[in-house]
Amino acid sequence: MKKIIASPLAPKAVGPYSQAVEANGTLYLSGQLPIDAATGTMPEGIEAQTRQSLTNIGHILAEAGYEFKDVVKVCVMLDDIADFAAMNAVYATFFTEQMPARFCYEVSKLPMGAKVEIDAVACK
Repeated sequence: MKKIIASPLAPKAVGPYSQAVEANGTLYLSGQLPIDAATGTMPEGIEAQTRQSLTNIGHILAEAGYEFKDVVKVCVMLDDIADFAAMNAVYATFFTEQMPARFCYEVSKLPMGAKVEIDAVACK
């Protein structure tokens, strides 16, 4: 059985998808753009955008009763792979123990001109 998860602290889905879906003890999070749900704005720069995307992920994890340590897989999409080191420095402040598997790649464009989008899978 699946359960739809939606945090009011993270941006609402802008299409026909859910912020997250939980099924059999696994939480699948949709890609999170760096949008501040309170203001609807996107910060400037890769560091601030990475922080906002991961903050949004944190809100969704908390809504479902999960934590960053429960995350087992992360996908990071960058509009410029040259931002990898800067993104990684911020990422390392959110994942401090029991590191998840991860892949990161450059894409040609992201929605709304974002520099980063991050999705995750978490398990209990």
